[in-house]
Amino acid sequence: MLKFYFIHLFILIFLPFCAQGQQISKEQLIFLTPEWKGERFADGRPKVPDELLKRMKLVTLEEAWAVLKNENFKHQYADGWQCINPDSVLVGRAVTAIFMPGRPDVHRVIDKKGHEVDGRVKSQNAWTIDLLVKGDVYVVDQFGAHEDGPTIGDNLGNSIYAKTGNGIVYDGALRDMKGLKELGSFTSFFRSYHPSHHLNDPDGALNTTLVGINQPTRIGGAMVIAGDVVLGRDGGVIFIPPHLAEKVVKTSEIVRLRDMFGHLRLREQKYTPGQIDSRWSEDIEKDFSKWLNDHIDKLPVPKEQIKEFLKGRTW
Repeated sequence: MLKFYFIHLFILIFLPFCAQGQQISKEQLIFLTPEWKGERFADGRPKVPDELLKRMKLVTLEEAWAVLKNENFKHQYADGWQCINPDSVLVGRAVTAIFMPGRPDVHRVIDKKGHEVDGRVKSQNAWTIDLLVKGDVYVVDQFGAHEDGPTIGDNLGNSIYAKTGNGIVYDGALRDMKGLKELGSFTSFFRSYHPSHHLNDPDGALNTTLVGINQPTRIGGAMVIAGDVVLGRDGGVIFIPPHLAEKVVKTSEIVRLRDMFGHLRLREQKYTPGQIDSRWSEDIEKDFSKWLNDHIDKLPVPKEQIKEFLKGRTW
């Protein structure tokens, strides 16, 4: 019975990927993201609202990681990156690409189908980029390729930035670093730099072959699903399942407000460090609620969210 279950699962999930080539179907992407109940793009990718993405920029990696761990999502974080604009924050919806070491026979049939059936143009390293829209983050498994591995330089970097307003998460080497840095807000995470470029001629030199678009993707020790919210900052990247994005943001906002209040009262010496570092007493909680009400128009959290939070409090 168990054997039958796994055979059925393989047929249901993975054979359609093989049958239609690189890009996951809308039906399969919906199948893989059943807990998302909100809006989707035409291709089935979850569309976390822009307002949540804006608020996500103030979330720390620690806050997001704690929420995901409590929800039993333990493999959503990847580190060890080099960064463009390391003091900035990268937030957006994941669009994924999977490359493998180049193989001419596979490369030729993928090229043929892409050009003649799917209507794709130019070389494979541009195909996923053509799908990007505002608010996306291009997330690429480039298998850590280094010399002769870069598929992104300043030309494609300019295209990505124009389409998304964002940078990238790229598990491989970039080139044209000077040109990429000149983009200004192209906050990006990558593994290495090399001045060479990928070779893309299946009848001659060939270094990479595109095998997946928006399919489940491994980045470091994390699984990324198209539509995940990418949060990159402070040298690390966490991939937040779309159905948990709102919980991550709201939890972060409450932690932020409690920290502001606690630090203020410590500076005023109204409470001791022991009182603030442990579970707050009812008197401190009442003081916190009053402080929220008194400063509701001046706090770095939407007023509506503070009101919603206060409704659920008994103090």
